[in-house]
Amino acid sequence: MTRLEFMQGNTACAEGALAAGCRFFGGYPITPSTEIAELMARKMPKVGGAFIQMEDELASIASVIGASWTGARAMTATSGPGFSLMMENIGYAIMTETPCVVVDVQRGGPSTGQPTRAAQGDMMQCRFGSHGDVSVIAVSPASVQEMYELTAKAFNLADRYRVPTFVMTDEIIGHMRERIEIPDAVEIVPRRPLEKGSLPFAAGEDGVPGFPAFGQGYGVHVTGLTHDERGYPSSTDPHVHERLVSRLVNKVEGARQEMADFAVTNPDAEVVFISYGAPVRSVAQAIHDMDDERVGHLRLRVVWPFPDFALAVFKSARVFLMPELNLGQMAREAARHTTVPVVSVPEIGGELHTPDRLIACAEGYL
Repeated sequence: MTRLEFMQGNTACAEGALAAGCRFFGGYPITPSTEIAELMARKMPKVGGAFIQMEDELASIASVIGASWTGARAMTATSGPGFSLMMENIGYAIMTETPCVVVDVQRGGPSTGQPTRAAQGDMMQCRFGSHGDVSVIAVSPASVQEMYELTAKAFNLADRYRVPTFVMTDEIIGHMRERIEIPDAVEIVPRRPLEKGSLPFAAGEDGVPGFPAFGQGYGVHVTGLTHDERGYPSSTDPHVHERLVSRLVNKVEGARQEMADFAVTNPDAEVVFISYGAPVRSVAQAIHDMDDERVGHLRLRVVWPFPDFALAVFKSARVFLMPELNLGQMAREAARHTTVPVVSVPEIGGELHTPDRLIACAEGYL
């Protein structure tokens, strides 16, 4: 059974998190994500959870990491400037394999930029913002419905792979209102607990250790230093460091097919749009208006790790067109994985691509 609601995107994000079992929110208000924190502040106490407004974004992500180690599903929400402040502790969460969800409702940057205008300028920061070799998971909703669904999914991915998972949305999706269907329940994939007697950072074939939650009788040392499988610092041993960091990266990169989530329109097309987030909507309208099987669409719901194999679906493609609300960040990533030309279709300043602009762009290659 489902119920129908007319809901804002940020509200749907919070509702999806609560449905997925999120029981801790630590954050600091920032436009255009604040509605998520406001709803969490009202609803979290009613479900037995905890909401705390921290003094800044550095403290916000720190509180989320601490809550996660108690076994709680924990999240925060922010936008560009706050996202920048979180980066050091996000790296700590990656190194300590702390599952958590970070929602970034992107706005125009850099610096204070355009607080009330949409952008997708944080896509590379999400992937490479932490120093060192890392790999993360990120989803990108294109509707209010997906804000609910992909936020819930982000918690399952974070727990499954023990890695920070990002909901990379934008002001347009965060503030639009649409009808959505809310199910009675969402799938919850719990963390795999650490087997008693096992080393806390010893992983099996999938590279993901069981989770030893605090207060459950485990003796665990958690550190951002390079550590061995016991969790003890071993920062001068090159073999320990290579083994640890390779595992942290490979547990995500090696599962990119398992976690891939994309949709294909007109697989025999010659001109193919690739999109994620808000531009998906303009592309879908453009393809509908053109009604031409020579024009296709690859729409991404999971953007990191990038599903490079999805490009090969379009065997007749002569060009990929990638509209983004930035100056071509993900277009460069796509270009690394194909010999077919990838043409960036950038838009910055807060306006979304119009379908007419995309139609004219596609017709130039037909």
